[in-house]
Amino acid sequence: MAGLFASCATVSTFYQVYKTSNDGLKKDDNAMTYEDEFCKVSYNFWRDGGNAGFRFYNKTEKNIYLNLDECFYVLNGNAHNYYRNRIETYSAGTGATVSSGGSRTKSVDASSSVSGVNYFSLLQTNSLEAGASQSAFSSIGIMASKEFSIAYVEEKVICIPSKTSKVITEYPINETPYRDCYLLRFPSRKQTAVQTFDKTNSPFVFSDRIAYKVGQNDSLRRIENAFYVTEISNLREDKMLIKKIEQNCGEKALVETYFFKEVNADEFYIRYIRPSTYKWSY
Repeated sequence: MAGLFASCATVSTFYQVYKTSNDGLKKDDNAMTYEDEFCKVSYNFWRDGGNAGFRFYNKTEKNIYLNLDECFYVLNGNAHNYYRNRIETYSAGTGATVSSGGSRTKSVDASSSVSGVNYFSLLQTNSLEAGASQSAFSSIGIMASKEFSIAYVEEKVICIPSKTSKVITEYPINETPYRDCYLLRFPSRKQTAVQTFDKTNSPFVFSDRIAYKVGQNDSLRRIENAFYVTEISNLREDKMLIKKIEQNCGEKALVETYFFKEVNADEFYIRYIRPSTYKWSY
């Protein structure tokens, strides 16, 4: 089960859950997978808004070159480029503060942090802190700092070495709750809010079109993995979450944590809030 940062389960919070189907991908508990003699392409949609990205694994003894400028995420017939010709920025800084109030009292704190957007457009922050202090009667602080940044152009072609994988992630599937007159937005405990679809009337039909070469001299190979939403449900938070004490290496946590009752690679969700002015109907 996946842990959540949640305070408490209340009827003011709801989840819209999307179930999907695909064209013949293999499914296990963790992923849906396309496989040919050269590669494995794996998907796991489960997150708020859905994750349309994929993990590309190179099965061969050669390098595989993923041509991002020939790769697209397609949603309801609209193509979105995986290569966007962006300039990525890496920034870093260090700082130190020294405070003193006499010959026998000194406080020294140092911290450094690295933050920025990594190659796959994920916000990355790493921080280190070190401190040593003694009590001070009074203090005067002096801060010294240094910052720098490095910018580089996004690559059109990604090299994936033999027997390794890289994650390509860029787009959510849907971030706005789906609305329909036949789908209750805020169901009570006694109400059911479910709507089903087939491929012809699904409101969300999407795919990844991927282009790659095995070795530099290979011709461009293309694959497309297609999906569509088959069911949308609106659920109260108490239908989605369970509270339990987490255990790690035989040690129990001091407080209870909320977990999803069920997690599936071919599903995703949108968390939304009921306005305080909403009037219940039973």
